[in-house]
Amino acid sequence: MNKGATGTARGIAAAVPVALFAALGGTALHRQTLLLAGVDVYWGTVAALLLVASLQLLLGAWSRSLLPTAVVGIVCYATVGLLSMGGTGKQLIVADVPGNVWVYGSAGITFVMLLWCRRYTRPSRG
Repeated sequence: MNKGATGTARGIAAAVPVALFAALGGTALHRQTLLLAGVDVYWGTVAALLLVASLQLLLGAWSRSLLPTAVVGIVCYATVGLLSMGGTGKQLIVADVPGNVWVYGSAGITFVMLLWCRRYTRPSRG
């Protein structure tokens, strides 16, 4: 196995538990609110999306590959989707504004982080 493939394999192996952590941690965070002047401000949704973005950036820079960043996004989105599919009263993510921002924002953040992490990829030799 060459050095580039080893780094990519390590990145993918690290990406799956990181994605599960981000999905579960973000789900716990996304409904957190702060009451300001009688208005609920959902700061947890922003914190959850920043958690996903920072973990994707960390893995992309560490592995110097886009693949772990993509794996984190795909596994996180799939896990969040599964958590939102429970029956009535059993869902962890409700289809309201913070829930929708968390579910679809994680996919959007993944796209942005893939564009951002392109700068960390190894240049091709040739």
